[in-house]
Amino acid sequence: MELDTLAPDHDYCITPTTAMVADQLAEENNTLRQKVKELELHIEALQLRSCFGLKRFAGSDEDIQFYTRFHSYDHLMAFWRLIEPATSRMIRVTSVAREASASVAEKTTANRSTKLLPIDELFLFLNYLSTGCTQRELGHRFNIHRTTASRIITTWANFLYCVLGAICIWMTPEAITANLPPEFKDYADTQVIVDCTELRCQTPSSLVLQSEVYSHYKSHCTFKAMIGMAPHGPLTFVSALYGGSISDRELFKLSGIIPLLSPDMAVMVDKGFRVENLVPGKLHRPAFRSNNNQMAAQDVLETQSIARLRVHVERLIRRVKENKLFDTVIPLSISGSINQLFTVACILSNYQNGPLVKDWREH
Repeated sequence: MELDTLAPDHDYCITPTTAMVADQLAEENNTLRQKVKELELHIEALQLRSCFGLKRFAGSDEDIQFYTRFHSYDHLMAFWRLIEPATSRMIRVTSVAREASASVAEKTTANRSTKLLPIDELFLFLNYLSTGCTQRELGHRFNIHRTTASRIITTWANFLYCVLGAICIWMTPEAITANLPPEFKDYADTQVIVDCTELRCQTPSSLVLQSEVYSHYKSHCTFKAMIGMAPHGPLTFVSALYGGSISDRELFKLSGIIPLLSPDMAVMVDKGFRVENLVPGKLHRPAFRSNNNQMAAQDVLETQSIARLRVHVERLIRRVKENKLFDTVIPLSISGSINQLFTVACILSNYQNGPLVKDWREH
């Protein structure tokens, strides 16, 4: 007998009643499966909300700007792609006791993060700069110990200090001329605009240290640094931090900017910089009032024009100090890494922000 002529088998167990029950069970099964999927998504959302990391704020550019000073998530990720290849060679800060007792295998894996992803460690570091919150608070936010947060901050401060510091930000005169704004047409030879800024710090117990870091200008103990800006806005120079008692002239001499200057480069400074015999080229500085009771009309106009242009370096300094860490009294416990933190924050301003003046964007 051929197979085509065989009748299909009949299931004598299936009745109209049992068929209805089977359909109901199948429908309930599908409903329960859908509920399980919804609960899994809800659990995932709750876990993401409870985890304080970059992924949680990826959909809010406003939060990204608040916590990192980058304008958007895509902007931050573009910067991350620049430095990500170098993170494999990062040297991490560990405790002395752990380093002494670690075996060779443990030292090999010491450079790998144990809890946070590298991008979340960068987010923690930028969060520390931007919000100025304490290391204990960061530990609670990221669910790590306070000392772990401190080591992550020190590690990334040293890492970015080396990576970003290896990039030459000093510009050639040709590049300055090519990007010179029209407002600087009367001072076209200007290579850099410099100014000093001070960060308030905790008062040390030693009277000798107090005399070194006390600033009469701020009436407080401070760290002092000098910042240089190209005429079209980017930061091109940042010095190390010194004690607040240092003068502008002495800071200019020790900063290391003099070897970068040549006779064809002019420097625009404030009145406090008595550096005529230190710069090899021209010096653009507001005029001083002589023994006469009134300044000459030409000196007044020159002072006003220089002041209008010098204000841009003060706006650049304000951008750096928008990082709330530098808006508070800096504890002496981070004095060992404050120089790296400040330098990194200054260089990051070139990556985080656009031109200082909107009209310069098109130029």
